[in-house]
Amino acid sequence: MDYESSLVNFSTFTYESGPLEFEDFPITKGPAYILGQKYNTCEERDELKHDIKSRLWITYRRGFPNIGGTGPSSDQGWGCMLRCGQMMLAHTLILRHLGRGWRWKPYDVQDDKYWKILKMFEDKKCAIYSIHQIASMGEAEGKAIGQWFGPNTIAQVLKRISVYDNWSDLAIHVALDNVVILDEIRSLCKTSAKPSTSQQPSEEGLDLGNNIHFSDFVNADPSHKAGPPKPSPVIAWKPLLLIIPLRLGLTDINPIYFESLKKCFTLRQSVGIIGGKPNHAHWFIGYADDELYYLDPHTNQNVVDLEDRERQAVDVSYHCSTPPSRMIFSKLDPSIALGFYCKDEEDFNNWCQVFSSPFQGFRPMFELRKEAPMAWSYEEVVAPVKKAKKPPQTTPFSDLFCDEVSSTGSNNDEEEFEFL
Repeated sequence: MDYESSLVNFSTFTYESGPLEFEDFPITKGPAYILGQKYNTCEERDELKHDIKSRLWITYRRGFPNIGGTGPSSDQGWGCMLRCGQMMLAHTLILRHLGRGWRWKPYDVQDDKYWKILKMFEDKKCAIYSIHQIASMGEAEGKAIGQWFGPNTIAQVLKRISVYDNWSDLAIHVALDNVVILDEIRSLCKTSAKPSTSQQPSEEGLDLGNNIHFSDFVNADPSHKAGPPKPSPVIAWKPLLLIIPLRLGLTDINPIYFESLKKCFTLRQSVGIIGGKPNHAHWFIGYADDELYYLDPHTNQNVVDLEDRERQAVDVSYHCSTPPSRMIFSKLDPSIALGFYCKDEEDFNNWCQVFSSPFQGFRPMFELRKEAPMAWSYEEVVAPVKKAKKPPQTTPFSDLFCDEVSSTGSNNDEEEFEFL
């Protein structure tokens, strides 16, 4: 039943690009995989559509309070990667608190946890994962407010912000240089278990307040009042969001990785891929045959006030009423970031086992290592070059470590796929 179509007022939308007419979900030869779930596109069309509509669709907004007090009041034209990062993280939090089987039903009374998650991404400074906080935290990564992010930048920013989310208590690890260091992840996720009375932190643990900045947390005195000695804590495992930024080609994605990307969507740990094409970031949620499915943030909607949750269907603009957009694999930009959610240690061990055993016919996209490799010293790498009597050419030191160096200067721009 297409009950969502009657809920959306398209007059409130503006499109940065893309078609105004949408094709229905196609019937494919093979199954469709959506974030680890397998569907028959002929016999399970309704279930497939409902699953996709239940994902939080976070798009451009206009009319929110100015970022930083004097900054932009809309993120149209620059915030697409920020919105894709929000969508991936929002799905992760739904898995954390509601489970993969949760489905959104308009007009029904929604779970309180759903509203709590949704409000964490509201376009207000006091929301922990708002566009305001993400854009402001981006300055710590060298990105001015209003500047495009790349996949690695949004991953690093979400990692920084997540430490203030006491309710979710999520560990975010960003793998670097195409290498996943397993000991680093285990050290991050194994932590002292909290007392049972604090397993459900209060709302104050989430609301940053209208006049609170992250600098207030950074500069705060971390010391605690002295108290009676506590018993030895029990070691617990924090849920993990693993983000792996990759570059799978120079200017175009290398076709040898297509099957490997498909394999990622079949895993129960998958929370999608953030990436896209030049000037456009998308959250890729699955595939069927040779097409990727994605949610597109390039729709500029009016800001909504989620405090008025009693108003009917106030959250409808956070769920896409049309079939997902589609793209053939060859159009995907080579700069992407894979996302995986491991709810416990057993889930992480299963993920490790999957990627430790080479997929037959699949090209590895990254490497798993137990420990970080010992860093090469300057003498070990450069001295032999200097001692050569007639070196064929002068090799910049950075070229000894990088496959590709930007001809325009900064290496940081390479991961910004929007500029390719």
